[in-house]
Amino acid sequence: MASHRVAVVGGDGIGPEVIEQGLRVIDAAGVSLETVAYQLGGARYLEDGTVLPDSVLEEWRELDAIYLGAVGAPGVPPGVIERGLLLKMRFDLDLYINHRPFKLAANGSNPGHEFVVVRENTEGAYAGEGGFLKKGTPDEIATQGSVNTRKGAERAIRYAFELATGRKNHLTLVHKTNVLTFSGDLWQRAFNEVAEEFPSVDTAYSHVDAACIYFVQDPQRYDVIVTDNLFGDILTDLGGAVSGGIGLAASANLNPPRTGPSMFEPVHGSAPDIAGQGKANPIAAIASGAMMLEFLGEAEAAARIAEACDACVDLTGSTSEIGAAVSSKLQGPQ
Repeated sequence: MASHRVAVVGGDGIGPEVIEQGLRVIDAAGVSLETVAYQLGGARYLEDGTVLPDSVLEEWRELDAIYLGAVGAPGVPPGVIERGLLLKMRFDLDLYINHRPFKLAANGSNPGHEFVVVRENTEGAYAGEGGFLKKGTPDEIATQGSVNTRKGAERAIRYAFELATGRKNHLTLVHKTNVLTFSGDLWQRAFNEVAEEFPSVDTAYSHVDAACIYFVQDPQRYDVIVTDNLFGDILTDLGGAVSGGIGLAASANLNPPRTGPSMFEPVHGSAPDIAGQGKANPIAAIASGAMMLEFLGEAEAAARIAEACDACVDLTGSTSEIGAAVSSKLQGPQ
């Protein structure tokens, strides 16, 4: 089996602990990785001011994927790591799709449900357009724009339609077209035009505030959702909450044409209050590793890891104990 070259960024807090278990499970599944470790995150910034050097980005362009634990540490000013590392990675490596799967467990008469949110990952309110006037005075003004291009919206929408054709042939656009009449209009028109290329896919629309209600009360109405960057950020955290907790939520930041590496990470944060105590549940990191393997062409191993995660999702124990339990359900390549 071919080896894949992967950058490993354990990061801060519980990040290194959960990534260690993710790599352990990948090895147990029989997949060979050639890993290159990078010390980046809040602790590195506090140590010497390093966030994400351009030289590291150039090294990453030659690798197959990036496996990230979590970043963020007390004492780091807000925005330094978020914009300087995470957003820089997304923008410079063109990781324009944030792919977030959710699985609601069966409960009583509820048969369970799976759905996916496709979030545009490089534009919108996170593009950084805006500024201050008269900062620090009583007349201070702050503007924060939302940058939406036809190219950016359309390529996210097209990815979501292609994903929907391999699932239940149903795709919902989530936006706020009744108030955001410029960006919403662009997204709706792009959605409608791409939909003509996929006649087998049934389409729907939800305002983002209504979608928040439906996530809680009626998530079964959704299969694949596509939305913009800010709405996607909010909805995916809510999706994690309604599907077992943010600690179980995996994610992929994808460069679909593979002009550079894609990045895979759990989304639970660095949790510095429990770092080093073995309390962190590694399931989200392990599931993110499975998504990485699937993207790298190791679909069989990825499916076995995902199945093992499902079997262990209700387990309690230390970080290493849960990692061992998932590993024990894998008997190597089959």
